[in-house]
Amino acid sequence: MTSKNWLISGVLVLLCGGVLVAFTDIEVRAVRWVSCGPLSTAQEDKSELCN
Repeated sequence: MTSKNWLISGVLVLLCGGVLVAFTDIEVRAVRWVSCGPLSTAQEDKSELCN
């Protein structure tokens, strides 16, 4: 591979990694909002996830 191909490959790996991190963060926040939000029970509010 040439250095240009390595650069493109590196950029693609970083981009894909960034997308995965972003979606994971969004998923964690969505689960926390559903579990600890206004419709949650008292037991769910006391759970480790909500603390």
